[in-house]
Amino acid sequence: MIAGCPPLRSMFSAASKLAQARLASSGAFSHLATMLERRELRTHLLRVLTYHRVADVEEGSDFCPSLRSASPDGFREHVEFLMEHYNVVSMEHVYAACRGETELPPRAVLITFDDAYHDFAEQAWPILQQFAAPVTLFVPTAYPDNPSLVFWWDRLHRACRAADQPTVATPLGPLSLSSPQQRAQACEQLCSYVKTLEHGAASDFVNKICDELGEPRLGNGVLGWDALRELAREGVTLGAHTRTHPLMNRMRAGPAVTEAVESLRDLEREIGHVLPVFAYPGGAMDPEVIAQLRKTSIELAFSTQRGQNDLRVTDRLQLGRIHIGPSTTVPILRAKLLAYGRNMLR
Repeated sequence: MIAGCPPLRSMFSAASKLAQARLASSGAFSHLATMLERRELRTHLLRVLTYHRVADVEEGSDFCPSLRSASPDGFREHVEFLMEHYNVVSMEHVYAACRGETELPPRAVLITFDDAYHDFAEQAWPILQQFAAPVTLFVPTAYPDNPSLVFWWDRLHRACRAADQPTVATPLGPLSLSSPQQRAQACEQLCSYVKTLEHGAASDFVNKICDELGEPRLGNGVLGWDALRELAREGVTLGAHTRTHPLMNRMRAGPAVTEAVESLRDLEREIGHVLPVFAYPGGAMDPEVIAQLRKTSIELAFSTQRGQNDLRVTDRLQLGRIHIGPSTTVPILRAKLLAYGRNMLR
């Protein structure tokens, strides 16, 4: 933490999201942020960004809109800012630093993507290549070349969008499906409810709702193995993300850890040598999962816990990441990356 800048702690303390966005775009904040960025010389601090999909807003999209992280233009602005003001590092560099083989540069940032949707190759990777920015893509390895296996949030989105009935009965009560807005709201409520269920019950619930509403049978939107191999040849680091993307704190620890280890083995079989790195689906983990993961070959594991990582003390199996969503403008991104970022944006 950098002393001498109390205004930054209070500037964002009680701001609404709209006020946060306005404040982050202000000249006063820009001046203070520039001062902090120039003074940030620590080589043990790692910031990790989490993206999912890079796509424009699509009417009638087959994919759940909550997974859209940025538009292509917005993502380009992010990468341009990062390359100018920070040191974007590769997973290989981070792995070596965690092993004590090298140091991170000041203002180190690692860019990561989860789930390996097609638009990573179509939209995000060409932009990253243009700026020579390294990136890591975490792959749920049962999905490539398996179009019958679809992420549960996309299944619920498609089912609600296609519903031709006015309501659906759920444990939350009847949810209205009479308008596009109500269908979107129903999907959001259903997705939140699924995350509270044990793994088997969650799967049964999603199947029941999708069967009742008439889920369209469409592909999963995940890159195939040939495309993933080509990305790896071009310089993308691939990491494990389980096989079937379960929430690992909603199932027994043994099967959960098996999902992680088998995902790494899938990558080794299909890609060749890969780093022993892993991202928890949805950031879901618990102490027993972490304890059992320590007994495996996986050395770095990334959560969705917000914040930055002091590599001198941070648990290498609980590395935090900074979530990026469509409302993350460059000024908001700048605030999130600063040492005060989490408190500033409250």
